[in-house]
Amino acid sequence: MTAAENVCYTLINVPMDSEPPSEISLKNDLKGDVKLKTEALKKVIIMILNGEKLPGLLMTIIRFVLPLQDHTIKKLLLVFWEIVPKTTPDGRLLQEMILVCDAYRKDLQHPNEFIRGSTLRFLCKLKEAELLEPLMPAIRACLEHRHSYVRRNAVLAIYTIYRNFEHLIPDAPELIHDFLVNEKDASCKRNAFMMLIHADQDRALDYLSTCIDQVQTFGDILQLVIVELIYKVCHANPSERARFIRCIYNLLQSSSPAVKYEAAGTLVTLSSAPTAIKAAAQCYIDLIIKESDNNVKLIVLDRLIELKEHPSHERVLQDLVMDILRVLSTPDLEVRKKTLQLSLDLVSSRNVEELVIVLKKEVIKTNNVTEHEDTDKYRQLLVRTLHSCSVRFPDMAANVIPVLMEFLSDNNEAAAADVLEFVREAIQRFDNLRPLIVEKMLEVFHAIKSVKIYRGALWILGEYCSTKEDIQSVMTEVRRSLGEIPIVESEIKKEAGELKPEEEVPVGPAQKLVTEMGTYATQSALSSSRPAKKEEDRPPLRGFLLDGDFFVAASLATTLTKIALRYVSLVQEKKKQNSFIAEAMLLMATILHLGKSSLPKKPITDDDVDRISLCLKVLSECSPLMNDIFNKECRQSLSHMLSAKLEEEKLSQKKESEKRNVTVQPDDPISFMQLTAKNEMSSKEDQFQLSLLAAMGNTQRKEAADPLASKLNKVTQLTGFSDPVYAEAYVHVNQYDIVLDVLVVNQTSDTLQNCTLELATLGDLKLVEKPSPLTLAPHDFANIKANVKVASTENGIIFGNIVYDVSGAASDRNCVVLSDIHIDIMDYIQPASCTDAEFRQMWAEFEWENKVTVNTNIIDLNEYLQHILKSTNMKCLTPEKALSGYCGFMAANLYARSIFGEDALANVSIEKPIHLGPEAPVTGHIRIRAKSQGMALSLGDKINLSQKKTSL
Repeated sequence: MTAAENVCYTLINVPMDSEPPSEISLKNDLKGDVKLKTEALKKVIIMILNGEKLPGLLMTIIRFVLPLQDHTIKKLLLVFWEIVPKTTPDGRLLQEMILVCDAYRKDLQHPNEFIRGSTLRFLCKLKEAELLEPLMPAIRACLEHRHSYVRRNAVLAIYTIYRNFEHLIPDAPELIHDFLVNEKDASCKRNAFMMLIHADQDRALDYLSTCIDQVQTFGDILQLVIVELIYKVCHANPSERARFIRCIYNLLQSSSPAVKYEAAGTLVTLSSAPTAIKAAAQCYIDLIIKESDNNVKLIVLDRLIELKEHPSHERVLQDLVMDILRVLSTPDLEVRKKTLQLSLDLVSSRNVEELVIVLKKEVIKTNNVTEHEDTDKYRQLLVRTLHSCSVRFPDMAANVIPVLMEFLSDNNEAAAADVLEFVREAIQRFDNLRPLIVEKMLEVFHAIKSVKIYRGALWILGEYCSTKEDIQSVMTEVRRSLGEIPIVESEIKKEAGELKPEEEVPVGPAQKLVTEMGTYATQSALSSSRPAKKEEDRPPLRGFLLDGDFFVAASLATTLTKIALRYVSLVQEKKKQNSFIAEAMLLMATILHLGKSSLPKKPITDDDVDRISLCLKVLSECSPLMNDIFNKECRQSLSHMLSAKLEEEKLSQKKESEKRNVTVQPDDPISFMQLTAKNEMSSKEDQFQLSLLAAMGNTQRKEAADPLASKLNKVTQLTGFSDPVYAEAYVHVNQYDIVLDVLVVNQTSDTLQNCTLELATLGDLKLVEKPSPLTLAPHDFANIKANVKVASTENGIIFGNIVYDVSGAASDRNCVVLSDIHIDIMDYIQPASCTDAEFRQMWAEFEWENKVTVNTNIIDLNEYLQHILKSTNMKCLTPEKALSGYCGFMAANLYARSIFGEDALANVSIEKPIHLGPEAPVTGHIRIRAKSQGMALSLGDKINLSQKKTSL
């Protein structure tokens, strides 16, 4: 029986705290009024589901409850008759069931269509042919009922009866085909067509052939079934493709999004022609744009990404990049992120210009939008995408840079930092763009608001200003940004000199003069009593210094030293040389003076004093060695870093392309679909069946293909071999739920009754349903399945016992305690990557830290790191080049993400204690950070366990 044909049973929640009522009290309640009967019937159903037999109540229910016409009671009775034992111990039908059968025959002829329909649904669940046989004429008659609810349930009943007991209704396909031809209601037609697909495919095809031109006018539920039929037929018999593929093309124009999605998916699997791929991709893009649900957008985007993975389809999708970019109109950040990544993967020299124009427009749009929490992140994404485009297609850099450099003055530091990183790489790589970048940088320099960006901009100007005019411009900008010098004296003068006129200044207008910087607000009692008149005049660099941020001063000193040394080499006139150097030294000296005074909010640090003093010394001596270090070595180190980064990117791209390239050996046989035998075709996987199996958690096929993922590796022994009941469990993890397949073996010579598997969980696990009791014959065995839902990434434990009664024994229930099943966190953790900035941000935000001491017998640092990566499923973010070489210690950042979207960070700091000899094991610490406590602790436990298991 295929997965599609499994019957779905009704499950009722059991209140655990209440005491089970006695059979006598239930009997009395079942004879009471309607309300009492309803409550009693509910209790009976719950007790039977819990394994109680209650045979004495059967006749009471038939006599006092079955004749009632109350709808609630009728619904409850349907559940009751589904679960109640209907046979004697020797397998024969109970005599009382004849009365029940008669009652349901009357219900099938009831004037109320709800009662008829629900009774027909109930008959789908019956497994006793003797009960169904007398009802067949009434079921057939329901096919002609005036109400569609009855007719569609009659079709379902006929289908299940035909499948389980064909002899009861051998002419079912013919009957349903005739019904389908004359039927008008969409839901009835859908059920009838579905039955014909599974029961008699030829008849289904005959019907479809007669109405193939009207398919577009059908309801969406029927269209979905037609898509499934066409897929199944073409999958089994490829020669039929030409006959039906036009129908699939027509269904791409359906008004229903679900039909369009399924039709596009089917079209891709049935045909790899460029027109088919283009039509399907276009359909997917329309769905993403028109659907409002973000989950739908993400799912369909994934389908587009899957299409791109196929080398022959990628070329077709490249022509649709501009259509894909229409998805950026969606406000959701995750959707935009995936769209930009997909567009970047598909970009080529043919369409990069159009892509860049669209992205530039989007960047400008983000500047005009009212601030939203995701606007800044979206701007960052756009900047990074433009950065990647410019690196891959250098011709584009000249168009992109002027637009992006406007954002250096942005309030959002993260977006400005991304722009700065891009500018730094561009100015190093593209010599022809240097004059343009320097000119643009000088334009926006005075408007930069963030101290971090200011430092970066100073470095770029100091490093790449190569002409006399540019150097003079940098000095002018620095002077403009620093204000009047010497700083200390001018500040003190302002304090003293502007005190009297201050009283005449009206308070109202002065309020408007407060800058966004908010600097120099409280420096003394005098300044705090004044409105912020001075703040409008205060230049940015002066503001940073008075706030106590002297790291920017150290950066400025280096920049001034670089441009001064370069100026000396460019200008031959001694007087001008000395004048420029003196000016640079004056600026550094006045900053040092300010740092030592009491004016700034925080005094200058010793490190910054050392750096500025060093720069002063270098300028006073002007030695050739220092000239080389400042003007050549700095740029070389940047060049090394960028080339290493580029190499790493190329390596990862190469790995990706190797994965995607389908290598065909010279002697591989060529498969012609038209010549393939039917039985060979069936070996190809059925997509509908696969998706259904994946949804139900039955993905055993893939595991069978992989010998390493053998089921035997995941079998856990639960009891001992000498226990009366032996049990072992196969633990199958399927994303958000765990299926326990428990084998129970009766090792005694007695019959074990009410053998029940009782489970409980520890951690973020939840048992979905209680396994039902079994009766085990002597030396018999059975399989029990239990589902456990997982809510988050942490180690869970499932424990429990097996309880049973021995047939004929007067003793209490017997119990066998099971050993614990440990659920491994590694099943949920997958390696992932993020940028250094994101890693640092998460490291600062996550509150849970777990520090694990390294305790291992591995003696090599690199080997230990690889071992940790393998045992924790984490990815090393520290580049290979940074880890190469040997110096006795190592630091690396690791990152992983769980399938629930939780992030896990780790920092490995390890060293080789050389003083203990060459055989000394690695020592150090691993710090783990996560948002949740469970994740941090579980990952720490995993590392502790895995390093102890290591054997050399």
